[in-house]
Amino acid sequence: MRLAGALLVTLAAGAAGAGFWVLAGVVLAALAAIGGSRLPALADDPGGRIVGGLSRLAQVVVLAQAFGAYVFPLQPGYAAAALVVFVAAADFAGLRLPNLLVKWILGVLLAAAAVLVAMCLAVDPVSPAGGIGTPDVAGIVVAALFLLPFLVPEPGERGAGRALVLGLVAVVVTAVTLLQLGPVRLGLSGTAMRDLLSAADAGQLQPLLTVIAVLATLPAAFTTFVGARQRFAPSGGALGAAGALLAAAAAAFVPLSTVLLAAGLSAVAELLLRMRVRRYRGVHD
Repeated sequence: MRLAGALLVTLAAGAAGAGFWVLAGVVLAALAAIGGSRLPALADDPGGRIVGGLSRLAQVVVLAQAFGAYVFPLQPGYAAAALVVFVAAADFAGLRLPNLLVKWILGVLLAAAAVLVAMCLAVDPVSPAGGIGTPDVAGIVVAALFLLPFLVPEPGERGAGRALVLGLVAVVVTAVTLLQLGPVRLGLSGTAMRDLLSAADAGQLQPLLTVIAVLATLPAAFTTFVGARQRFAPSGGALGAAGALLAAAAAAFVPLSTVLLAAGLSAVAELLLRMRVRRYRGVHD
C-alpha cells in the first residue's frame, strides 16, 4: 500500500529533476531495496529508534500529502495535516485494520495498477515524448532516494521476493507514465495520475481515481504510523503524540520534495545501520 500511495507523487517529483532518467532512478531504488531486504532489522538502541522513527514519520507525511493533493486539491496542506492527526488518533484509540481488509485493499490496488498499465499501452500518446537527453547522475540519485523508502520491505515481509515484486511494479508504472505524459509534462504535474487519465482519454475515471487515492494513502499512512509507534516508541505515549504533531506540521507546511528527500536519506541511514548490525553479528557468530 505504501508504494501505491507514494507513486501518486514521487514520479512527478523525480521526473522534475531527472527527466526520462527517472526510470533509471526507479531501477536503482529497486536494486537497493532488494539488497536491503536481506539485511537484519535495526538494533533496539537509541540511534536505531531515532532513524527508524524519523524515516517512518517522513513516509507518513508523504502519504498524507498525496492524499491532500488528490482528494482535497483546494486545501491539500490542511487535508494532509488532518489525515496525520486522524491516523494518530485512531492508533491511540486502539483501532487496527483487519488482515482480510488489508488483503482486499492490496488486491484492488493491484487491479487498478493493471488497468492503468493496459490503458496506457492501448492508447497512443497525445504528442511525441521528445529525446531521452543526457543522463543526469544527480537527478537519477535523487529520484532513487524519493522512491527507496517505499520499496524496502519491513523486516519479516518475505524479504527479497516482496522487494522484487514492488520494484517491478514501480518500474512498469513509471515506464507507462513516461510513455503517455513524457518527462516534461510528468515533471510539471502535481497530480500526475490525474493528468495520465486525461492523456489516455479516460477523464471519466477521475472519481474512481479519487477513491483509489484514498485506498492507497489512508490505510498505508495508518499502518505505517502504527508500526512505527509500536516498534520505536512502544511505551512512549508522549513521544508518539509529539511525533504525530511534528508530522502534521510537516504535512501542512513542508514542500513535498523536501519531505521526500528527508525520507530517502533516512532510509539510506537505516540501511547503513542495518548493515552495521549484520557485520556485528558476523563478527560475533
